[in-house]
Amino acid sequence: MEMKKITIVGAGSWGTTLSILLGKKGYNISLWTRRKELAKEINSKNENIQYLKSIKIPKTVIATNSIEESTKESNLVIFAVPSNFLRETIKQFSKSINKDIIIMHVIKGVEESSGNLMSQLLKNEFPDNKIAVLAGPNHAEEVANKLPTATVIASKDEELRNSLCKVFTTPSFKAYPHHDVVGVEICSVIKNIVAIAIGVCDGLKLGDNAKGSILTLGLTEMSIIAKYFGAKRTTCFGLAGVGDLITTCFSKHSRNRFVGEMLAKGKSMDQIKEEMHGMVAEGVKNTKTIYNFCKEKNIETTLISQAYEVLYKDMDLRKAIEQLLNKV
Repeated sequence: MEMKKITIVGAGSWGTTLSILLGKKGYNISLWTRRKELAKEINSKNENIQYLKSIKIPKTVIATNSIEESTKESNLVIFAVPSNFLRETIKQFSKSINKDIIIMHVIKGVEESSGNLMSQLLKNEFPDNKIAVLAGPNHAEEVANKLPTATVIASKDEELRNSLCKVFTTPSFKAYPHHDVVGVEICSVIKNIVAIAIGVCDGLKLGDNAKGSILTLGLTEMSIIAKYFGAKRTTCFGLAGVGDLITTCFSKHSRNRFVGEMLAKGKSMDQIKEEMHGMVAEGVKNTKTIYNFCKEKNIETTLISQAYEVLYKDMDLRKAIEQLLNKV
């Protein structure tokens, strides 16, 4: 697949990391950011100090806050913004993206207001474009430092997913094609919620046995919800499912696990957000959205219900964990 230019929308840690990965492969990358001053800083210092400190950005990456400039002559547009900003962002980009441009998202979340998956939002706005999603156990910090990583690229178009895997694969970053778009997205959402619960266990120092039990319950609920959406059960046991679940639950880089740990230490959500310096933990808002969905559909999900009670109803953390362990 010939790529004259690739546009990455969103200069957070993941968007910046992908720009580095693809830029080092020799692709011309346009990294779009909302803030003009951030674009200038990235171009002058070849570094994104706020989100990915000490990692140099290659000269093949040019940051801009101009939508027209970022998409001009682009073959592929990758959306890497927080889930609740996607609808607004694609509206801004819609006039600059023609039907021949491939669209991908790398967002592990669900829209809070509608409950829509990211691929649904993209398909509604770009009905004639080919769409793909990249997901897996991919912490930006490790990918940027060239640590061994595997991921999946899902699309209903077989030729597209195979071609995109070749575009993204490097000696340290291996992309595998996948057909189950919805399954990949659902797994990416649920694992964040489970990671918050695991973080609570860490904060309360409950040990590995408790975490193993809760992780098992989380995987069960992931499978139940994925099945409801028509996803393949095997997806839950692949890289985007159990692979990303384990990584998010146990990594020091996990924002969602960090939220749970800080809650257990008595921090408020406002204090936690301040400590995260603008980083987004998708699991917090996604917990409410998935909880409401399961309640509406009469799907029994104890872990998600308890996470909701803790985050939104101030339920006692130890009581929540105790009830979870009784359900395993």
